Amino acid sequence: MNSYGCHVRQATAEDMDALADLLAVLFEIETEFSIDREKQKRGLMMLLEDEASVIHCAEIKGEVVGMCSAQCLVSTAMGGRSAFVEDLVVHDHHRGKGIGTQLLASMEAWAREQGAMRLQLLADTQNKKANIFYAKLRWGETRMICRRKYV
Repeated sequence: MNSYGCHVRQATAEDMDALADLLAVLFEIETEFSIDREKQKRGLMMLLEDEASVIHCAEIKGEVVGMCSAQCLVSTAMGGRSAFVEDLVVHDHHRGKGIGTQLLASMEAWAREQGAMRLQLLADTQNKKANIFYAKLRWGETRMICRRKYV
């Protein structure tokens, strides 16, 4: 628990509406994605049910105010497991209180428990505040770019 009374815990299916609300907040910032509650809930449920994935949520006085998810995969470069961090978001009125830092620390601990050797994430280049935040926490940049193709 931090000084603002926030504690991080593993999310459950009962958190689904709050988590979908948080994804809507994130997708308003990251315009690369569209808000579609049913799709987001389906994806969240898949993460909750997958043994190689986790969602942590930050809670203050019973209200879910932030979330972060991660998934393990195999990295040939590392010769072992890697954890891909996604969907880090904190409600606007709770930002700047260390909640994002707390969520990422919980993801790092989870990744270690999974035997992951590296954490990685994608950040929207237009989201300057997020990129400053990641740099402050010593997340390094790579020269790689993300590409996608729908199938």
